[in-house]
Amino acid sequence: MASGQQSLFDTGPEPWELDAAELRVVASVVFAAGAEGPFDYEVPDQFCDAGRQECFAEAGRRLRVPLGRGDRPVVGYCVEVATQRASPRRLKKIVGVIDAQSLLSPAMLRLTRWMADYYLCPWGQVLEAVVPAGVRDQAGTREVRLLVATPGALARFDELKMRSKQQRKALELLAAAQQPMSPAELALLAGCSEAPLRALVKRRFIATAASRVAKRQLSAGPPGDGAADAGKEAKLRLNADQQAALDRITAALDAGRPAGLLLHGVTGSGKTEVYLQAIEHVASFGRQAIVLVPEISLTPQTVRRFRARFARVAVLHSHLSDAERHHHWQRIARGEVEVIVGARSAIFAPAPHLGLIIIDEEHETTFKQDVAPRYHARDVAWRRAQADEIPLVLGSATPSLEAWHRASAGEFELISLPKRVMNLPLPDVVTVDLRDPAQGRLSGGAITRPLHQAMAHALRDGGQVMLLLNRRGFSTHIQCPACGFVLKCEHCDLALTYHRAHATALCHYCDFETPPPTACLQCTSAAIRYGGLGTQKLEAEVKARFPEYPCARMDVDSTRGRGSHDKLLTAFHHGEIRILLGTQMIAKGLDFPNVTLVGVVNADTALHLPDFRAAERTFQLVAQVAGRTGRGKRGGRVIVQTLNPDHPAIAAAVRHNFAMFARHELAVRQAAKYPPFEAMIRVVVRGPSELAAKESAAHLAERIKRAAAKHEAAGAVRALGPATAPIARLRGDFRFHLQLHGGTPQLLNAFVRDALNGYVTPPEVRWIVDVDPWDMQ
Repeated sequence: MASGQQSLFDTGPEPWELDAAELRVVASVVFAAGAEGPFDYEVPDQFCDAGRQECFAEAGRRLRVPLGRGDRPVVGYCVEVATQRASPRRLKKIVGVIDAQSLLSPAMLRLTRWMADYYLCPWGQVLEAVVPAGVRDQAGTREVRLLVATPGALARFDELKMRSKQQRKALELLAAAQQPMSPAELALLAGCSEAPLRALVKRRFIATAASRVAKRQLSAGPPGDGAADAGKEAKLRLNADQQAALDRITAALDAGRPAGLLLHGVTGSGKTEVYLQAIEHVASFGRQAIVLVPEISLTPQTVRRFRARFARVAVLHSHLSDAERHHHWQRIARGEVEVIVGARSAIFAPAPHLGLIIIDEEHETTFKQDVAPRYHARDVAWRRAQADEIPLVLGSATPSLEAWHRASAGEFELISLPKRVMNLPLPDVVTVDLRDPAQGRLSGGAITRPLHQAMAHALRDGGQVMLLLNRRGFSTHIQCPACGFVLKCEHCDLALTYHRAHATALCHYCDFETPPPTACLQCTSAAIRYGGLGTQKLEAEVKARFPEYPCARMDVDSTRGRGSHDKLLTAFHHGEIRILLGTQMIAKGLDFPNVTLVGVVNADTALHLPDFRAAERTFQLVAQVAGRTGRGKRGGRVIVQTLNPDHPAIAAAVRHNFAMFARHELAVRQAAKYPPFEAMIRVVVRGPSELAAKESAAHLAERIKRAAAKHEAAGAVRALGPATAPIARLRGDFRFHLQLHGGTPQLLNAFVRDALNGYVTPPEVRWIVDVDPWDMQ
């Protein structure tokens, strides 16, 4: 009986009960490219201390390991280290530890593991995206040789009756020092050259160690961002709605548990001040806050507000150099920063004392990454908030329907700011029906008579004007009226856009460009026509109509230079520019009290795209740009030019009525079984051969359908396609897509993962999987 019990319940000795010779340390490694892993490698004794109590190949560091039959040395991420009982199975050994300290905390490793599973992306690829290149390469640092006295060096020096006073002085200084010293520094203090020090190293009185130090001292922020005035501004007095919102956020903070809070406030309602005072509450007990904003909203205006309130702020954006990004990363990891303000990837900031996450303008599409890993910052932030047991605040005047639905279902708490600060009224909005000849465009231009008159009135009264047109370039297409030929990109199934400034026809997707033709390339007719309206043509029209008022254009083409975006907004703020026109850049989070008129030149540019979110994006864009006016005592007006004044998105935006739009659009989504009511995955297969890409897409669709058929919940899942993608050819590749709808994300993920297991395409065919897709092109 005793022997039977032992065979059933005795699992063998624990690792600490075994002799060291019977154990081995094993590191699990994943790679950013190629084989996914994880793969197990043995950690040699040289990478552990004498008792194997500490291993330098710890999780979160990068290791150099042999891979494949040829033992090709590659770099991978260590994701786990374990002590195991030695077995006959031989493991390859790691050959080097690259990082002096872990780049990823255990919590961040768990978060990236979840991302890899949820977004169907290799774990190593996720890790490579999370750790910035500047951190991996230790940008802004250089390797130096440092000196340290070996144990008992002075006593041994005296025992050997060494006579050099300079060498003894150097040893005394080094032994008394609290930290290693460079050879140049020690030689200066000892009053000698470096030659006597080299002799001490040779005789092992001094040991050397390599270390990395900063090449130069970096400032806490870029020049001109207001860092010098950090922490001097007093907090503003809140109105009743703001105070109620702040009380609910601080209550969630003090509760010490995860909470999702949707702060729905109309434009100009003072959401930012609520954020600032919530962060002050967090900082008062030594915790940190991450504030995510759209990249385009990282203006000096935004940055100054945070720096004026907090002394220690890190601002992360795409214009940082690798050295600056590495510098900020280290400051954040050391806990020296109170507030991290940044775009999408700032959600991965290594804040050791995180207490609050805020996502401003959470509806913005830029929070969804368009390359692998195709994560959405809102969902990653919620996962991180749950793991750290802290609140997540989502703020917007036009929330995404996903966030609104979760609030309606009770998963998130809804907080409302229904009025503007100082009880300022929302601007009056007037639609101009472009179908009505009586309200037609003047002289065939883009500006209708009502908009022209409103601009003239606003400018005469000393106000400023903003005009939105979400189309770059001068003319959106070049066409022959004789045969109908349209000049297209050689690599994409898209019309080229004419840019007059550089006299070129340009593809906005792949950057292919060619000189505009003087005659039709198909029928040689000289009657070539430049059609469509872009911001460059609008700028020319505005300058012709209002030559006495300074005008500027803000789009990707006019703000390519570093700092150009900031200079333009500063000039507009100071009144040096009276008319600012541009793409959606001008609709994001700007606060200019002297803007008394906003004109939406064409509200329909995105309304009829083959995308189930087209109406939502149209509503958000019109409502957001309308909110740029009426922020001062002079009030404001909005003129919306449209061919669809009765469309629910336009009608709701004109009334500043988000709830009205949400009710209608959610009903449409529910009837069609689209998000947020059902999960969705989009798969795109592409390749230079149309036939190969089409056949591969069909083969993958069959594999997914077979995988779904095995599951008892298969009836709840719909597989649509494959079909030609809305953009049939892009960057030289023909594209086909298929969509999966229904069930839960986990269920769809399981089907796709099963289908992709062993799926092999021709070498030139590639595919991507987009979980919770935001781009349907």
